[in-house]
Amino acid sequence: MGLSPTADPVKAMKVLLLTGLGALFFAYYWGDNFDPASLRGARVLLTGASAGVGEELAYHYARLGSHLVLTAHTEALLQKVVGNCRKLGAPKVFYIAADMASPDVPERVVQFALDKLGGLDYLVLNHLGAAPAGTRARSAQAIRWLLQVNFISYVQLTSLALPSLTDSKGSLVVVSSLLGRVPTSFSSPYSAAKFALDSFFDSLRRELDMQDVNVAITMCVLGLRDHASAAEGVRWRNGG
Repeated sequence: MGLSPTADPVKAMKVLLLTGLGALFFAYYWGDNFDPASLRGARVLLTGASAGVGEELAYHYARLGSHLVLTAHTEALLQKVVGNCRKLGAPKVFYIAADMASPDVPERVVQFALDKLGGLDYLVLNHLGAAPAGTRARSAQAIRWLLQVNFISYVQLTSLALPSLTDSKGSLVVVSSLLGRVPTSFSSPYSAAKFALDSFFDSLRRELDMQDVNVAITMCVLGLRDHASAAEGVRWRNGG
């Protein structure tokens, strides 16, 4: 979200504060012991890969030599990202256009990834669906849609991919939002979905630990970011 020079200073301060908090959470959950070489040849399923943070993550994995299955709602945008990933050096890149609002889609996406890659080392959950603010966003239909896209589909994808991730001692990366930690006005259904998301994966991390299942879970809690800042953040992590 860009701010003009004439923007309200109080609003600007709030945006800067939220962005700073998001970066703080991101730095906390993404440890400094990351080894880029570990991603060479890794098998990655990435959702929400057609734009924004998801697109930049796809390029990040491609530069590091990972095998990719990318998914998002819009096929034309996915095709562009796939082409760029190939130019950046990804050995294998596949895509599947999918709408996570449909309850049967997560199974189709995970099975596609398993068929193409032979298993998974990373499941990166980044897709989202936003509804308009106000009373329309609080209708039963809108809330069901929001929960399916922003929470239930995450649970479905995780449950379906977990056996393969367990076999490979892989990792789950979940891109969440500051709105799942700090509620704001006029975003109650979306915030509720993000609170549920964070609670689910925090609990799952403890359950896996108790069962001695060696699958890491990383929560990336982002503040307010635009495409340019997301790209710059990924370049910084990659040393570019």
